[in-house]
Amino acid sequence: MALIVQKFGGTSVGTTDRIRNVAERIKRVRDDGNQVVAVVSAMAGTTDRLIAMANEFGAPPPDRELDVLLATGEQQSIALLAMALNAIGVPAASVTGRQAGIRTTGSHTRGRILDIDPAHMRAMLGAGRSLVVAGFQGVAPDGVIHTLGRGGSDLTAIAVAAALKADVCQILTDVDGVYSCDPRVVPNARKLPEICYDEMLEMASSGSKVMQSRSVEFAKKYGVVFEVRSSLNDNPGTIVLEEHPTMENVVIRGVSIERSQARVTITGIPDEPGMSGLILGTLAAAEINLDMIVSNIAHDGQARHSFTMHSNDLGRAQAALKPVLAELGEDARVETEAGIAKLSAVGIGMRTHSGVAATMFKALGEAGINIGMISTSEIKIAVTVDETRIEDAARAVHNAFKLDQLPN
Repeated sequence: MALIVQKFGGTSVGTTDRIRNVAERIKRVRDDGNQVVAVVSAMAGTTDRLIAMANEFGAPPPDRELDVLLATGEQQSIALLAMALNAIGVPAASVTGRQAGIRTTGSHTRGRILDIDPAHMRAMLGAGRSLVVAGFQGVAPDGVIHTLGRGGSDLTAIAVAAALKADVCQILTDVDGVYSCDPRVVPNARKLPEICYDEMLEMASSGSKVMQSRSVEFAKKYGVVFEVRSSLNDNPGTIVLEEHPTMENVVIRGVSIERSQARVTITGIPDEPGMSGLILGTLAAAEINLDMIVSNIAHDGQARHSFTMHSNDLGRAQAALKPVLAELGEDARVETEAGIAKLSAVGIGMRTHSGVAATMFKALGEAGINIGMISTSEIKIAVTVDETRIEDAARAVHNAFKLDQLPN
């Protein structure tokens, strides 16, 4: 008997008919002699609808109350799925984040999992029940509901699999695996049979919507091998696991894009110790996530910092930096640019193969696409381009590395 954790996204439980389909799928797995723990998101569109309702009162809703409200979306889903399972003869019980023993820390609406006490879940499994666990939520030390941020149900599934020492963890979604690029952008993108944690993490943090990056980090930390596969068929998906030596034969594993980016540049910064810490510390205190960061010294001896962020954070960043400019001196200025996107090429094969950047930049140049900022890591090269050209850029780079072909 295997213990299998299956996560179903909002699209998979978007209607009662789809909930019935999920219940039948769980029943088949259970009928094969397995124990099943399903982790479920809110029905598609529910979270956005709840946020819209919260904003109807004319003032920003308190994050504490927003967490209480948003957690009801998943509780609706788990109750309905548990009902559907019991209706077809599968003993099942819904389990909230609190009942699952998920303890969290951090700020409201963006909580982090501290630990999980699986005793209650183990007792229910031992009684012969299948469990339907609410994703996206846990409980803070003061007993208040915490939500984990967008994509938090993936994180819940990985964490529950680790806590229960599950044999298999499956992330079931409306796509049937991880592709070399978004097939809606690159029609000849190829489904990857496997990908390592680091590659998946880079792609997730660079715009791939298949998995939330924190989920991949958690899986890597606790050695949870998981599979991304479709909830609509039984086709094999993509296995995400620890890297092995043969993986380095593939230079580039995939190309990802991230739209709605903005660039902030601060000029006229005194070239003195502590200036970078002041600027970045201020943005960190405002809980603004930065991506690409480039710093240099101008010919006049003053420093210049540029960094990118999601365009939704641009206003908060400008407000946070306003008092900092006075500390930097009268020459300090803030320049902003919206309407840009990020293109990333990812692959652990970069560590042992040269010429990757040359191939990428040549392909973009031949496509007439101008590059803005450039950022590199051991296994990723990322550039910013005009958002109107991001799809052309993705196709050009995907073709340049022949990612539609099976590796030799």
